[in-house]
Amino acid sequence: LAEGTWDTERTTYANNVIRTLDEVAPGFEGSVEEVEVLTPKDIEDRYGLIGGNIFQGDMSPEQMFCFRPIPGYADYHTPVKNLYMCGSGTHPGGGVMGVPGLNAATVLLSDVKRGRMLRREGRDRRGGG
Repeated sequence: LAEGTWDTERTTYANNVIRTLDEVAPGFEGSVEEVEVLTPKDIEDRYGLIGGNIFQGDMSPEQMFCFRPIPGYADYHTPVKNLYMCGSGTHPGGGVMGVPGLNAATVLLSDVKRGRMLRREGRDRRGGG
């Protein structure tokens, strides 16, 4: 924010967003019945995301693509066998909802097909006893 704090400016911010949307979608402002502005502090308190950062890390060139979350771990694998990363801290980040999970699931399924997954003792492939 250029001026003030989120606590003092949240209503002004909401009104500006609504007015701006109304300029490109006439009648939008009149259709709004409820508004909730989640500030970075609200997001941190409610969801545990430090600083309210939905991306779980900087979205700067040195933190993207093969460098996300850190070099050597961009393939969704972890040092722990059968544990995969799938959150916003992985590629492509939190701005593309669900895609990190889809990518991790794709890697996991590939590992299953290649026989790289460990099976729990006493269980067959269908999960039975």
